[in-house]
Amino acid sequence: MELLYNFVAAHSIALSAGILILAYIFIATEKIPKVTIALLGAGITIFLGLVSQSKMTEGGAFDPHYFINFVDFSVVFLLVSMMIIVLISTKSGMYSWLANELLKKTKGHPVKALIVLGVFTAVVSAFLDNVTTVILILPITFVVSKQLDIDPVPYLITEVFASNIGGTATLIGDPPNIIIGSAAGFSFMDFLYELTAPIIVILSAMLFVMYLFFRHHLKTTPEKMAMIEHIDNSKTITDKPLMIRSIIVLALVIIGFVMHDITHIDTYLVAMLGAAVLLLFEKPNEIFEKVEWNTILFFIGLFIIIGGLEASGGIKLMAQWIIDVTSGSQTAASMLILWASGIISGIIDNIPYTATMSPMLVEISKVMGQEYTYPLWWCLSLGACLGGNMTIIGAAANVVVSEQAAKDGHPISFMRFMKYGVVTVFISLIISSVYVYFKYLN
Repeated sequence: MELLYNFVAAHSIALSAGILILAYIFIATEKIPKVTIALLGAGITIFLGLVSQSKMTEGGAFDPHYFINFVDFSVVFLLVSMMIIVLISTKSGMYSWLANELLKKTKGHPVKALIVLGVFTAVVSAFLDNVTTVILILPITFVVSKQLDIDPVPYLITEVFASNIGGTATLIGDPPNIIIGSAAGFSFMDFLYELTAPIIVILSAMLFVMYLFFRHHLKTTPEKMAMIEHIDNSKTITDKPLMIRSIIVLALVIIGFVMHDITHIDTYLVAMLGAAVLLLFEKPNEIFEKVEWNTILFFIGLFIIIGGLEASGGIKLMAQWIIDVTSGSQTAASMLILWASGIISGIIDNIPYTATMSPMLVEISKVMGQEYTYPLWWCLSLGACLGGNMTIIGAAANVVVSEQAAKDGHPISFMRFMKYGVVTVFISLIISSVYVYFKYLN
């Protein structure tokens, strides 16, 4: 074993980088569940000694390379807590009720329905995770398209794009933002202040482009439009007391997020307290069975793998490479990170990409200062979240929608999705570039 550990010590950067790259490849190919890859990679990282198994060194001091030190539990607890809040509040039927009420306002006009479904998905995705949002909106979309006798694919593609765009606007809207917020120390309000304006513009541009793409498919008869106008929404709320509790808790949690700069109570703690209050009225085992533990374990494994690269000094080398290749130019570094993030996140899962880039930006901040790095964080957020719209495997919500569409008899091919996705991401990154340049770099 001593020979092995000596070899690892001499080649730690190459080995830790190799583990991360192999994990990326297997995650991208989706041949093996990504949680399995993350846990296997984490186990190998710990076994090889790239991070330490023990909390204390032989000398009795705390080991800074202890593997637990690299797991960001504020991210883990925030994710688990928000999953619990969403799972419980969804049971009341309140989200479906709201969507139906908004659709009734369109009076069944197909174009108005496209806009309403897109905006609703984007707004809800800013506060719930994207996968949950599309799962909520899918049944409503299939009912509307059948009643209007319209192909649901234009609505489904628009909703996927809207979910990824809307999720970019807030700290809790998309997992990459949770990672960025924790690494950079950004609050819920920081994301709202910095990203709401460009996201509104990007969402509006996307909806207009989708209208241009699908306008010839969005036609129906007045009789079918009337059916949407008179949707019976009286039985959608299945548990009124639960709805009231959920609204109160969600409101208090969001207020807690907004008040962070005053109270200094971290978002994960606010979410944890909200989840605990809702659990008082539920059977915890039934709720915990539905929590996406695969996602949570995936995050933990991923943090450990990246911790190996960080402990070996690989992250520091990457940071220095960014500084060198851009010659220290803030503008060049910002545009490089924005566009590279957008393109790469369209090809591989944006979660491991963001988890790798965040410690790198922390290293850049140590060398170049926080003022230099500030716009780079927002470029990472915009690129990683918006880039997920490029391909059908770019984000988890994309996969969920494509699978459900196929089950309903309306398959969305990889190339068809990509045709619209490339245009959407290109427009999104152009708008983001203009925003970043004039907001931070000019």
